[in-house]
Amino acid sequence: MKMIVQIKAAVAKHWVGDGFPVRTLFSYRSPVITVSPFLLLDYAGPEDFKPTDKIRGVDKHPHRGFETVTIVYSGQLEHRDNAGHTGKIGAGDVQWMTAGRGVLHEEWHGEEFSKAGGVFEVVQLWVNLPIKDKMTKPKYQEIIADRIPVLNGDGWYCRIIAGNYLGVQGAATTFSSINVWDMHSEAHTQQKIEIPEGYSTILLLRRGKIMVNDAATLEAGHITFFDTQGDAIEISTLDDAEFLLLSGEVIDEPIVGAGPFVMHSEEELKKAYADYREGRF
Repeated sequence: MKMIVQIKAAVAKHWVGDGFPVRTLFSYRSPVITVSPFLLLDYAGPEDFKPTDKIRGVDKHPHRGFETVTIVYSGQLEHRDNAGHTGKIGAGDVQWMTAGRGVLHEEWHGEEFSKAGGVFEVVQLWVNLPIKDKMTKPKYQEIIADRIPVLNGDGWYCRIIAGNYLGVQGAATTFSSINVWDMHSEAHTQQKIEIPEGYSTILLLRRGKIMVNDAATLEAGHITFFDTQGDAIEISTLDDAEFLLLSGEVIDEPIVGAGPFVMHSEEELKKAYADYREGRF
């Protein structure tokens, strides 16, 4: 069994641009435990936005050396980058962006959502890239909801965004071994979820109330970090519950980051800033 190392309750939100009311639930800049290959998790919402003709979002900004995984639970997002890529994702969809050697992009609420208003809820995860892949060519995987495999169990189902769960392969391709599982369970359901020995493991409870490992009760907004030792966790739902379960093989390499860049040395970090300033992205 993977033992619980720490539980964090919901933290205060801050605004990123004028469209993203974000709670940063963990970051590599102030680690509580080793959660490699995961670097950061921002939870935006749920937030009720009134209808508007104004474009809400965040202006053009750079990234290098990692990937962003944006999961839309409610609302709509549009994006574009300096290479001319554009896209739109809505509820249930995922955008998996590999920043690699560098990208400038911007994100904003979709036009239809802005005009209609409604509840906005998004998770954005940062995933580290191994040193050998940090300067890979930028790319996007826009994963529409109906392309995400769904595994149904007794009182639960799992959307397998990445990795493999009980023999079902997820939708995303990844540079290292990681699992991103979007879990939905009815009240009074019990699950023993197998996770490889040695993997970092994180659980974000979005809805409901659950008991973990018969040891701790979690409520909505709680995030839980587990020991890498052990090969399973046990979940008992006290209410209907929705949770994001992340696990991955540790990338045992140096991390040197600042702002929107995550590299492996001070030299590479300085180069990232220089390349950005001099227009080489």
